[in-house]
Amino acid sequence: MDRFKVTKRVGTLGIIGNIVLLIIKAIVGVMSKSQAMIADAANSAGDIFASAMTAIGNKIASEPKDETHNFGHGKAEYIFSLFISMSMIVISFKILFDSIASIVYGNIIEFSWWLLAVCIITIITKLALYMYSKSALKKCKNILLESNMKDHRNDCIVTAFTTLSIILSRFNINWFDGVVGVGISIWIFYTGAKIFIESYNVLMDSSLDTKTTDEICNYVTRFSEVKGIESIHSIPTGYKYMLVITILVEGNLETYKSHEIADKLQEEIEDNFEEVDKVIVHVEPIKEEK
Repeated sequence: MDRFKVTKRVGTLGIIGNIVLLIIKAIVGVMSKSQAMIADAANSAGDIFASAMTAIGNKIASEPKDETHNFGHGKAEYIFSLFISMSMIVISFKILFDSIASIVYGNIIEFSWWLLAVCIITIITKLALYMYSKSALKKCKNILLESNMKDHRNDCIVTAFTTLSIILSRFNINWFDGVVGVGISIWIFYTGAKIFIESYNVLMDSSLDTKTTDEICNYVTRFSEVKGIESIHSIPTGYKYMLVITILVEGNLETYKSHEIADKLQEEIEDNFEEVDKVIVHVEPIKEEK
């Protein structure tokens, strides 16, 4: 399955869905003079930004290797997921500020069937986008898909509690909205921060995880000609890694044979470990033990 085509569909559907929601929320917000709904329309504009970042980042990342980018453009996924995470963090502070203001000033929510209808439409749309993104993420790992999925999920939960707040407002229970808003803002900040850290680590060339590295080392030492591993280094090229491995072989081993081992190792590691994009194997001869 082409992970770039899947991600493109998710990003395109996200843009279309959020544009529709933005128009509906803006019209109902202006007609009902609801500041909450107008603010929610602004949130949909932010969601359009997140979906656009997914589409643009995916487009750049799908570009093949060239003379100036020998290992492809995979890191674009992490650059644009960084933008999405920062938008989530900004939104979390906005929700926190509005929620605290609601608690302090005792804002009263005006009940409206129109507002309730828009909230239900938003939940259904966002839930569908979330489920589609989640299904796509299971088929192909992509941090842009993960960021998009979590953004849709957050909107579902926020709007669900907004709906509950609107219903409770009919019974003059107005404090619920502010208290829940504080909790949601903290959760969205945490989610955004996790995506930010993951993206930042890749962009800062963090190494392959210890478990996978150990599995590769065990795989290499299964070759009887390999007497040990002097070093193994990994560099992220996007969602995959390039490995540089230095193996130890007997000094009296023929040069042709040692290179044959290196080529076989390179091919088998690339075939058996999906996290690995490219392997470079250096051969270091050692003195034969007497």
